Parts: sequence; structure tokens; C-alpha cells
Amino acid sequence: MYAIFIRSEALTDMKEARDWYDSQSIGLGDRFYEALTLAFARIAETPYIFPTVQGDIHRALIRRYPYALFFEIDGQNIYILACAHTRRDPRHRPH
Repeated sequence: MYAIFIRSEALTDMKEARDWYDSQSIGLGDRFYEALTLAFARIAETPYIFPTVQGDIHRALIRRYPYALFFEIDGQNIYILACAHTRRDPRHRPH
């Protein structure tokens, strides 16, 4: 199993998304975090199953939500770079 490290920018992305979902419906933000937790587990187990989107950056889609986690693999470590809305301008994704 790989160790996961999350950049502060990615944490901010996740918190902002959670807050937005909670503003739409109480508890929806918690369900979003649960989906993120499942995605982290999948990434930690088998990171190479996720496609690369640019260079060595991989993308994992979040089930039931229009978000993706972008990450890099370095040895036994996974670095989460961003959590981005998949329908937004791709320039907002990590480079």
C-alpha cells in the first residue's frame, strides 16, 4: 500500500467543494468526503490503474461527483496535487 500526502492547495479544493455541497443540502458535504475517502483508498491500493493526463500526473474520478483527484507517484508515496471540478476550465488543473 502506498502512503498518501495531500498538498495544502488540494485540501483547500476539497474543503471548498465540501462547503458548497453542504450549502446545497445538509449532509451532502459529508457524503462528498466519504466519496473522497473511497477514492484515496483506491489510489493507495492500485495507483497505476488511473490514467495519466499530463506527464506523470494521474487522474482519479470521484464516484457520483463531478470531481477528480490529480496525483503523482514517487516511489511508495502518492502526492495529491489537486481536487478539481471536471467541468471547469482545464487550465485550473495542476501542471
